[in-house]
Amino acid sequence: MTAPRHTAAMATRRLKLLSANIQAGSSTRGYHDYVARSWSHVLPAGNKRDNLDAIARLAGQHDIVGLQESDPGSLRSGFTNQTHYLAQRGGFPWWSHQPNRRVGGVASSANGLLSKLEPVEVHDYPLPGRVRGRGVLLARFGEGRGGLAVAVAHLSLGAVSRRAQIGFLAELLQDHPRAVLMGDFNCDPYCTDMQALYRRTRLQPPPRLVPTFPSWRPQRAIDHILVSEELPAPPPAAFPAAHSDHLALAVELEVPEAALQVGEAA
Repeated sequence: MTAPRHTAAMATRRLKLLSANIQAGSSTRGYHDYVARSWSHVLPAGNKRDNLDAIARLAGQHDIVGLQESDPGSLRSGFTNQTHYLAQRGGFPWWSHQPNRRVGGVASSANGLLSKLEPVEVHDYPLPGRVRGRGVLLARFGEGRGGLAVAVAHLSLGAVSRRAQIGFLAELLQDHPRAVLMGDFNCDPYCTDMQALYRRTRLQPPPRLVPTFPSWRPQRAIDHILVSEELPAPPPAAFPAAHSDHLALAVELEVPEAALQVGEAA
């Protein structure tokens, strides 16, 4: 009888990941709200703090969270850095954000990262596009080429800019065998433009479509958590992100402990 092998290389850790476009804490419960509540996108709204608290409760059930449309502290958020606020309320000791778009001097938007694991490093990169203001956050956990890389991005609506951004992400992640890319892609994961990402990296298309937009009647799968083939994962599950117009996505990964260790190459 062969004895079971218990080696450090075999040890894994289950991580819960969440990706959420939080619409800066605004409430959108139907298309009519885009008009009726358009003021809330540039001015503070009374229920944004309640919405952020609801998002913090959801986020706090996870280990790593990627945020899109998190206000970094403009007029519409009451000058609250929403990523920092969610980190405090959700129990995340490490957080980072990437302010990227400003709207008329009264509103701003950012990608955000919340983590209960200490990253080795976090970098932010501007994404190419016809209009400036899109970016990607890249956090590395563990050391060496085999460490875990987690990227958070929000891609453009326009197909030309989005194609260039996908090419940039492919180049950024092509040398990371254990990678996660999550965010608002504004496109279907099986569309032609996305194929370059799958060809040039270890990232895999999701096993099935999970519609996330609009949140009150999901019809389009435009928010994704893409995982490399080294990190097999079940299909993501969708949850309300308070009253955002996007549903949040969550997935559980089995990550080798060696990929999270500092001081050892995985």
